Amino acid sequence: MVEPLLPRRHPSLRGRPPVHSRRLVIDTISYVLVSGCAWRLVPWTTAYRVFAAWTADGTWGRVHDVLRGRVRARDGRDPRPSAAVLDSQSVKTCEGGERIGYDAGKRVRGRKRHVLVDTLGLLLGVAVSSASARDRPGARRVLTGIRRVFPRLRPVWADGGYVNSKDATLVNRARENEDIEIVAVPRNADVAGFQVLPRRWVVERTFGWLTRCRRLTRDYERKTAHAEAMIQFAMIRLMAARLADEHIEPRGPIETEAARRLAEDTNN
Repeated sequence: MVEPLLPRRHPSLRGRPPVHSRRLVIDTISYVLVSGCAWRLVPWTTAYRVFAAWTADGTWGRVHDVLRGRVRARDGRDPRPSAAVLDSQSVKTCEGGERIGYDAGKRVRGRKRHVLVDTLGLLLGVAVSSASARDRPGARRVLTGIRRVFPRLRPVWADGGYVNSKDATLVNRARENEDIEIVAVPRNADVAGFQVLPRRWVVERTFGWLTRCRRLTRDYERKTAHAEAMIQFAMIRLMAARLADEHIEPRGPIETEAARRLAEDTNN
């Protein structure tokens, strides 16, 4: 699924041919992502160099966008989504790096991931900032220019914090510049504990998919561009497995019960 989408070595280039196959390089990056180990615990010289180079030239983003369109088409959807869900996640960092801050609301020192997904939970846009950054500036980064990529996109469901009655700058800019309507899905204050909120549960499930990769349970990257690329690579791995019909068997009581309920809904 991935190999035909990767950049090719130009035939006019001279020098020693690559020692390691691209399949081995992709497997090494995937091993670092899933296991959460350090780069230097694997044959990292080639793998990290390729990962950094393809991050800089946008290869991961291009591969991700192609696979997302294929997954949506296979599910009977238009490759260009018409609705999306917006949310953020604060995660701790390790050692130093760019844009480290403190999220006083979540009591987390690290970075914040601003994520926009479609109604299937597939990634449409991601921006990594300091954890001290507010949600609305991060949302502006994700939404800026989004209609040029997804011209059918109209409603974007989000947390009530994005739609503040005292500061409607984000809502107004999204409506005027991008022709997007941000719709708040508020939390019921009368219910204590965890709630499954309409529409917003989709992006929470995407966060769950990401944190199954141990490299993403924290933010170990020193550069925010590499942190965004790791998120894209995690979704590439997930979508490629779906397109190859490599379904993950449920493990544990929660996954088993969820699979049983999903099967019942499908049969009904």
